[in-house]
Amino acid sequence: MPVSPEIWLAFAAAAALLIAIPGPTTLMVMGHTMASGARIGLLSLIGVTLGDVCAITLSVLGFSALLAASATAFLVMKWLGAAYLVWIGIKLWRSAPAELKPLVQSRGGAGRAIMQTFLVTLLNPKGILFFAAFLPQFIDHTRPLWPQVLVFMITFDVLAALIQGGYILAMGRARGAVASPRLLKTMNRAGGAMLVGAGLLTATLKRAA
Repeated sequence: MPVSPEIWLAFAAAAALLIAIPGPTTLMVMGHTMASGARIGLLSLIGVTLGDVCAITLSVLGFSALLAASATAFLVMKWLGAAYLVWIGIKLWRSAPAELKPLVQSRGGAGRAIMQTFLVTLLNPKGILFFAAFLPQFIDHTRPLWPQVLVFMITFDVLAALIQGGYILAMGRARGAVASPRLLKTMNRAGGAMLVGAGLLTATLKRAA
């Protein structure tokens, strides 16, 4: 086994606690759920998974060192991610209740959700820096690197899917209990507000000293 059971359990416990704390990505998938239902919310997790895979790979390859050393690179990534989230949130806020059902049923709606969550996860510089700081604590330098990274990557993504999926299903049930256009409009705006809030949260990120 690439990773000892003790180290794997320690990593899984620490990762689960960190994932359970809502951040920009979690707020975004919850926003999609409130606006378009649990199906779109769950599909958006595909984008989160792909974004995490890219972030972990980039951090291991050393891109995190560039972000940590270059204030300009960090700021560019931060503001791109923040602006993208705010833009999506405003679009959701302004959409009419009549647009919700086609959005849930269309392939484009799912595709957009996946692409949006992927970009937001990837454009969050703190995510890459987080993996760069978090993963080395569990790496055994006497064993091959990439098999360990693969195990940790799969573990993190599975835990993220389970925990965020639980949030989505709970919110999806609450959304399904209210079907009036007025309440759907309110939930649509709430979802948009959550995305804008996630963008503002991203904008407050500071580069580690």
